[in-house]
Amino acid sequence: MTYTEFMASLAKGAPPHVFLLAGEESYYIRRAEEAILRRLLPDSEDRADALIRYEEMPPIEALMESLETAPFFTDKIVVLVRDAVIFRASKKKEDAADTPAPKDTGADRLIALLADPPPTTYVIFTLAAKPDKRRKLYQTVEKYGRVMESEPLRPWNVENWLNGRLREMGRSMQREARAFFLNVVGMMPTISLEFLDRQLEKLLLYTDSAQFTEADLRAAFSEMPEVSVFALMDAVSARDVRRSLDLLARCRADGVHFTVLLALLVRHVRQLWQAKRLLMQGTPPKGLGKVMGLHPFIAEKLGNHAKAFSESTLHSAVLALADADYLLKTGQAGDELLEDALIRLCRK
Repeated sequence: MTYTEFMASLAKGAPPHVFLLAGEESYYIRRAEEAILRRLLPDSEDRADALIRYEEMPPIEALMESLETAPFFTDKIVVLVRDAVIFRASKKKEDAADTPAPKDTGADRLIALLADPPPTTYVIFTLAAKPDKRRKLYQTVEKYGRVMESEPLRPWNVENWLNGRLREMGRSMQREARAFFLNVVGMMPTISLEFLDRQLEKLLLYTDSAQFTEADLRAAFSEMPEVSVFALMDAVSARDVRRSLDLLARCRADGVHFTVLLALLVRHVRQLWQAKRLLMQGTPPKGLGKVMGLHPFIAEKLGNHAKAFSESTLHSAVLALADADYLLKTGQAGDELLEDALIRLCRK
């Protein structure tokens, strides 16, 4: 189940005795782990006596000994096993299945114990990778316990995470601020929810207002190279040559590689061109988001910028950027080619 489904299920009924939190997004795993511990051991003082923690997978015999330990001074024992590589998919296909492998009596006994653990024992396994669902061990936990799959977040569904986080913080976000956030996230090569969460926490220090503004977000995210890249795209949209060149220099100084800048610029120009064509075909500005698969405010803003360009200018820019991509990657030109492309695109 997903993180959202898992958290909802954790609040209902009696918790199972076995948990597996696995996947590539460590943020969800960390929060789910803490939620389980709060549910099982609400008194933090109990954790000293009731929690047995392993930072990596222990030998099976040691783990089983912990699982069979009787509680002392508490009513339960909670065993936390991080980096539970026993659930990881094998690199070799022939080793991945449970069948012809040599008989592992230790693993068999662990499976039997997880299927029917002592009534006072709870175990939490975490793994920062996709588990092998074909393994009998995984299937046992799925049948008798609860499994959460922590998938990495994609730009197109980050808004759901943002909405949930804002609810938890008791704050809201202005429309322009939300569009800024989504644009910046969309330019990140890899979305780190841990990082984004820290930036939102910083906002609480920047302002006491119940609603975050775009200025608040720009202040909190100011050190991110993606902010300069986003500002560059905005300057290009506004056909501001001087600001575009200044921001290009800043992006390069921040260490943003030319291939990243070029890819983002190509995407941005393609979006402007698509918005331009849709507007010419009669699509209303407020309807661009649904057709283009973008947040409505972002798409409408693109549409407003696209009106300042002729279709031929945008078409030519896409072709010119494709040529620039080839020349830069083959070492036949340098940053001056990017500068030339920006000047041509911004020329009125």
